[in-house]
Amino acid sequence: QVQLVESGGGSVQTGGSLRLSCAQSGRTFSIYAVGWFRQAPGKEREFVAAINWSGTRTDYADSVKGRFTISRDNAKNAVYLQMNSLKPEDTAVYYCAGDRNRDRLLPVRWAYDYWGQGTQVTVSS
Repeated sequence: QVQLVESGGGSVQTGGSLRLSCAQSGRTFSIYAVGWFRQAPGKEREFVAAINWSGTRTDYADSVKGRFTISRDNAKNAVYLQMNSLKPEDTAVYYCAGDRNRDRLLPVRWAYDYWGQGTQVTVSS
């Protein structure tokens, strides 16, 4: 059984930074591609970023390009989302998700097999 646990959320002001972590227990994390999604109140869950199993390929939503960076450390079974220049519209619950197709980077929820419980990010103006 794969379990994903997000951490690192919190409250920051506009322009601030946060680093989210996604830790995995169970099978070796390196067999999965990993994505980050977010869901704001009253909105659909949307794609943020994804990284393949080896960390050699990444993809980002247009809304976060140049501000967010996804990375991974397979030795630590962890994936990170560095978020800089945060804006109020980044406020949401952030989820990490694992895709058993380890080299696929799809910005859609149905591609991912495992999900964490989420961590809240709040950006105030």
